[in-house]
Order: sequence, then C-alpha cells, then structure tokens
Amino acid sequence: MAIDTRGETADKPSGEKKTKRTSPALFYRQVVAELRKVIWPTRKDLISYTIIVLVFVLIMVGIVSALDALFTEGVLRIFGGA
Repeated sequence: MAIDTRGETADKPSGEKKTKRTSPALFYRQVVAELRKVIWPTRKDLISYTIIVLVFVLIMVGIVSALDALFTEGVLRIFGGA
C-alpha cells in the first residue's frame, strides 16, 4: 500500500529566517571583489582562443551548408522540382 506524502513539506515550517536583501553598494563591492579573483587571459591567449572559435564556427557552417544542400537535392529528387 502506497502512502501519499505529497504536500507535507509545504505544510511544515522550514525554520529558516528570510534573509535581508543586499544593498546595491554591497552587491557592487562583492562583484568587484569576485572580479579581482578572475585570472584574465593574456592578449596572446585571447587571440588564440578567438582564432580557435572562428575556425570551429567556419567548420560548422560548412557542415550545415553541405547537409542543407544534400537534403535540398534529396527533396527535389523525391518530390520533383523545376
């Protein structure tokens, strides 16, 4: 026999107090502190990453274009085209 336990957790108090909202100034200070922890790439790294991404995108464009042409040709052969 299954026991229906749905909704029990919604009825129980969580025991947690609602946290106070963060002020915009504190939020800004926290963002700046986190950004200082970031290891930023060097110019050489940035150029390398950009080239890698562009080459990958060009390869993907070529694959999608080839598949599009292949499917277009297949559909035209099956259904006839001008």
